[in-house]
Amino acid sequence: MTFLDILPIVGGISLFLFGMTLMGEGLEKLAGAKLERLLERLTSTTVKGVLLGTAVTAIIQSSAATTVMVVGFVNAGIMNLSQAVGVIMGANIGTTATAWLLTLADITNTGLFFTLIKPANLCYILICVGGILYFGKAGRKKDLGSVLFGLGVLFLGMYMLEQGLSPLREMPAFTNLFTSFRNPLLGILAGALVTAAIQSSSASVGLLQALAASGLVSFSTAVPIIMGQNIGTCVTVLIASIGANKNAKRAALTHLYFNLIGTTAFTLAIYGVQYLIGIPFWDSLISRTDISIFHSTFNIVNTLWLLPLNGLLIKLVNMTIKSDEGGDVQSRLGLLEPRFLSTPAIALDQGLKVLNQMATIAHRNVDRAVALLEHYEQKEADILQEEERFLDKADTKLSNYIVQITSEQLTAAETDRVGDMLKIISDFERIGDHAVNIAEVAEYNLKNGVTFSGYAKVELQIISEAVREIMDTTFSAYFKVDERLAFTVEPLEEVIDDMQEKLKNQHIERLQAGVCSVQAGISFLEILSNFERISDHCSNIALVVLRLKWRGTGYFDGHKYQRQIHKAEDPHYIELSDAFRKKYFDRIGPAIPPQHAMDIFDDTIPE
Repeated sequence: MTFLDILPIVGGISLFLFGMTLMGEGLEKLAGAKLERLLERLTSTTVKGVLLGTAVTAIIQSSAATTVMVVGFVNAGIMNLSQAVGVIMGANIGTTATAWLLTLADITNTGLFFTLIKPANLCYILICVGGILYFGKAGRKKDLGSVLFGLGVLFLGMYMLEQGLSPLREMPAFTNLFTSFRNPLLGILAGALVTAAIQSSSASVGLLQALAASGLVSFSTAVPIIMGQNIGTCVTVLIASIGANKNAKRAALTHLYFNLIGTTAFTLAIYGVQYLIGIPFWDSLISRTDISIFHSTFNIVNTLWLLPLNGLLIKLVNMTIKSDEGGDVQSRLGLLEPRFLSTPAIALDQGLKVLNQMATIAHRNVDRAVALLEHYEQKEADILQEEERFLDKADTKLSNYIVQITSEQLTAAETDRVGDMLKIISDFERIGDHAVNIAEVAEYNLKNGVTFSGYAKVELQIISEAVREIMDTTFSAYFKVDERLAFTVEPLEEVIDDMQEKLKNQHIERLQAGVCSVQAGISFLEILSNFERISDHCSNIALVVLRLKWRGTGYFDGHKYQRQIHKAEDPHYIELSDAFRKKYFDRIGPAIPPQHAMDIFDDTIPE
């Protein structure tokens, strides 16, 4: 066999794989976003998941692509493992569609129509029509052209491959090689390795059909190879799960276990029947259509008998990949699935979920930090630090994710959402930092025996109440997108600023009077500073909420808005400011009680 004899085989394989890739990419562009939304919404039951997985895979011609998509959804928390199992099972059925397309070559009718739809002739029609559409204007016609052109190239590659393989049936060495694949273990291994290498079970089955068309493959050879091909396609999905959270890894492992269990059961059943009573056509040559029939039967039967056992399958993968104790930062950040970047609407929804998590955690950590000032508990301090690690990682990863979204084509509304989210990510993260600072002051006080004077405790109690209210109001306004609540944040923030200034001055008076220790004073000022900074970030968040409500009615200038209300140009603002001042600021007494000052404070000053 010369180099010129091998060239058509290599060229045919290359064209076949190129056509498969081009067609798949075109189909994903035509319907990718819609298919993702269908997968997200229509998997309420396992049976629905099977039907949807079958349909989606039949459309995009790749079980690996569908399963990788599912792994992405599980990683992002959109789909749970139970929903994913059904789609994965359906994907195995849908992937048989390509093999059925290739059986058009077996049509024996000699009429004009049937002659034209044979792949050897249809390929040129598809390439011509696809090429015209592809090189036209960009858009859906271009994507459709890619699909038709890819399908034409796939058929052309298959035809070249069949022609190139035909002479091999006369070569004993080649036919002996295929005879060895009758050993089920060798056949399964060969099918798995070839499919893993070319990353497509559809393409692998197509290559087997080309060999069958050349008269080189018997039933006994094809059966184990087809079963092995289903195992080999799992490699793509396993690779895609690297770096994903544990649930996504479980989804990928479910795909592998499903095919391993199905292949084992089928192997035992088929070879058991062959050993006990024999299969009449076992050593006969297999056709393209026969391969399609067995491929479909194998996947449908496996799905039917394993579908009722999906709960046991989930238990098996959960036993293999066990959950960690405590929170899983990786799992939370898995919402930021890179696959969604090509669909900005979905990516922004995922980003918002992480941002909302940051908001909830930042709020909770401030409450924890204030509680630690009153009563220090190491367990609560450890939880606070763990949550802070999430905030730090989320700040970096979410910011990068949103910046990546901007490289896609965005609508005006999506552009606005990107800007708003980028503005407040750092505010949530910084609020978390200030909570950590307060917790560290609480720990320092405990370890060094630092205590506050009774009057200082009262002052801290008053300002902490104000900070708790501004936090509650801000985060409620953020989650509800409530303009009325957001408007109340700025007057309270101004009162907290004034309180911080007054309390700082009063503390200096106590230091000068000798009724407060220097160590306690440092801790006191540190807490005041962090309270004031927290209120500043609340003000920033409230401005974003107000901007959301103003959008569409005109340009909202946040800085101009703040200047105007601080000049007391708004009667409602003045009313709110006076109410907050009475509620908090006016409750602050003098720095030192006018009578018996030393008696009141001496007992609380550390030695």
